[in-house]
Amino acid sequence: MKKVLLAVVVLGVLGAAAVGGYVWWRAQKVAAFARTPFGATQPLTVEIPPGTGPRALSRLLARAGVVSDADTFYLLERKEGSGPKLKHGEYQFEGPLTPDQVLEKIISGVQKTYHFTVPEGLRVDEIFPILEASELHLDAAKLSALAHDTTWIRSQGVPADTLEGFLFPDTYSFTQGFSEKSVLAHMIQRTLAEYQKADAQRKAGVSLNLLQTVTLGSIIEKETAAPEERQRISCVFHNRLRLGMRLGTDPTVLYAMMLIRGRFVKNITRKDLETPNPYNTYLVTGLPPGPIASPGAAALQAALHPIDCHDLYFVSRNNGTHVFCPDLKCHEAAVQKWQRAFFHKHHANQAAQRN
Repeated sequence: MKKVLLAVVVLGVLGAAAVGGYVWWRAQKVAAFARTPFGATQPLTVEIPPGTGPRALSRLLARAGVVSDADTFYLLERKEGSGPKLKHGEYQFEGPLTPDQVLEKIISGVQKTYHFTVPEGLRVDEIFPILEASELHLDAAKLSALAHDTTWIRSQGVPADTLEGFLFPDTYSFTQGFSEKSVLAHMIQRTLAEYQKADAQRKAGVSLNLLQTVTLGSIIEKETAAPEERQRISCVFHNRLRLGMRLGTDPTVLYAMMLIRGRFVKNITRKDLETPNPYNTYLVTGLPPGPIASPGAAALQAALHPIDCHDLYFVSRNNGTHVFCPDLKCHEAAVQKWQRAFFHKHHANQAAQRN
């Protein structure tokens, strides 16, 4: 009887040792697996549906070529207790990556992002092709329909009938689940947020509302690319508005002619300046009915916080900067120097080179 009991004890010890050895071996295997990089150098995109558990995830990643072994990755998930922490979504893996890195990415919810950049001063008809050609591949027809859907536009807090001027210029990043409507809504909210920031720094006596601010900001954006000039350009326009003078700004005429022709033409003619349109600020007093492009944050700030100046005119130096003048005599002298004489000399030099 004692021999039987001894044999049972020995077998138990051996069994326990075997189990312990297996557990130790498996732990070492999982640890080595977790630290070993695997995967292709090119990006691999994997969509993890809602409700995906550890076992299903390990199989999904193995099939996609993100991890080398589904069963061992599953053991890693169990070891880390990651089941409740897994986040569904679209993920991009660019390897080789260790399984530890793969799991951490999914637990952290670092999903694949899609990007696009919209520069300052673009019209909606220039912005939509950017969105269509971007990683998002949005539908231009749907974008255009939303841009003229007055009910939806007003529901977004835009006090206008179109989205012109209210698609904030910036670099954007989106994860899976975006749509034409959600992207435009986000761009609009960026504009409204930047307006609130500018409004908080509004200069005393400036009474422009949201639409007027974005409108003036869009004109400032189109008139100068020199950051140091924005507030002075704004001062000129505020002075003109206060005195009841017409703004007389070329970008609004170009926009008016685009509305009339159905296409944008960069050159401006005397006939254009004399063509009646609500956006022709050579003929209409005050601000035009709405923005002519999307202003950036600095232009919105300048619209609500002009510097103090006595200027009523400015003339391009043809290098991105301007000469500012308080009266017509100064303005005429600047036009003579920087427009008539400058271009006369330029054309003369071109003729001499051709000969």
